[in-house]
Amino acid sequence: MNALIKSATIVDSKSDFHNEMVDILIEKGRISKISKHIANPNNYKEIKRDNLHISQGWFDSSVSFGEPGYEERETIANGLKTAANSGFTSVALNANSNPVIDSYADITLVKSKANDHAVSLYPIGALTQMSKGEDLAELFDMTNAGAVGFYDYQKPISNPNLMKIALQYASNFDGLVCSFPQESKISGLGVVNEHINSTKLGLKGNPALAEELQVARDLFLLEYTEGKLHIPTISTAKSVELIRAAKAKKLNVTCSVAIHNLVFTDDVLQEFDTNHKVLPPLRTQTDCNALIEGLKDGTIDMVTTDHNPIDIEHKKIEFDYAKYGTIGLESAFGALQNIFTTKKAVSLLTQGKSRFSVSETSINEGELADLTLFNPDTTYKFNTTHILSRSKNSMFLGLKLKGETYGIIANNKIVLK
Repeated sequence: MNALIKSATIVDSKSDFHNEMVDILIEKGRISKISKHIANPNNYKEIKRDNLHISQGWFDSSVSFGEPGYEERETIANGLKTAANSGFTSVALNANSNPVIDSYADITLVKSKANDHAVSLYPIGALTQMSKGEDLAELFDMTNAGAVGFYDYQKPISNPNLMKIALQYASNFDGLVCSFPQESKISGLGVVNEHINSTKLGLKGNPALAEELQVARDLFLLEYTEGKLHIPTISTAKSVELIRAAKAKKLNVTCSVAIHNLVFTDDVLQEFDTNHKVLPPLRTQTDCNALIEGLKDGTIDMVTTDHNPIDIEHKKIEFDYAKYGTIGLESAFGALQNIFTTKKAVSLLTQGKSRFSVSETSINEGELADLTLFNPDTTYKFNTTHILSRSKNSMFLGLKLKGETYGIIANNKIVLK
């Protein structure tokens, strides 16, 4: 793949051309030249866009595509196409399919379905067999097949001894154990944050305490085992404090936050829109502020869309019975720019790669082209025409966003809108 990118502003602190407007020549999938002006004698494909900006390719540490088993929600092929058009060059795929991805063969299957795509797919295997929380899955075998971590998606491990054993066993091969932060006996049948709004709306509450107890437990287990832990999608101010203290003790822990937990509070539940039913639930403004501060000071290592397509039959029903989940790939950049500067938003979207064994590049001559193309200044109201996913369950519908993506260049391929 050969291409010449014209008049692009580079947003990459690792690049020698950071904040400069330049031309970028790509030959055979690799950046061969960066300069103020590059001629095109070989008649390569020229890429020009309004207010074009380019950064390292973005990464999402938590996406779900449904396939195998839930293709009515999303397929791997269309999910990767959606990711590409949303600016992501690599995604980590959760194991919440049917059957659950919990073996060498399962990892091999989903990887094969991502062959020949511009977006690189990194599978996360289930931590326990069939994600039932009873017996460990084939962690070492899945690692050999290409799994980059182990996680029973949105299913907490209630047995602390099982989590202890998982951390100890996985440390033998530097495996990354992920633990969903929720104590099920405390959360009970709660479907929204336990606070003033849950009482007003008559909906069962899931208290912040349920998350914080689980986070505290897992951090104690991590300290005991000296393992390697990732806590996905934290949502409370106290969780940020607990992880900040753990990092001060040099524990090997990382965490993420879902973008929607930064943007929305439980105040949006007044309309009983099931697109706002997510796990962990939307919390309070105090929690949002603490999460944003955690990203600024590095306590929280990465953001994720926690992209989870759900078919209409499981969303257009009573709030108590609707499935948890929102899609978020298409709205990620625009939503982040409502909170952060362009430089910070791009930084957050490129963090977390090393934790999930994703190769990192920079925009310099000689590097492989792994690039996201975008315009940071466009503003628009997000609507269904912006949704590329097969399922349309986005809580961002109707929200004013800032910044649009043009596509990506990665894996020796170009995907542009």
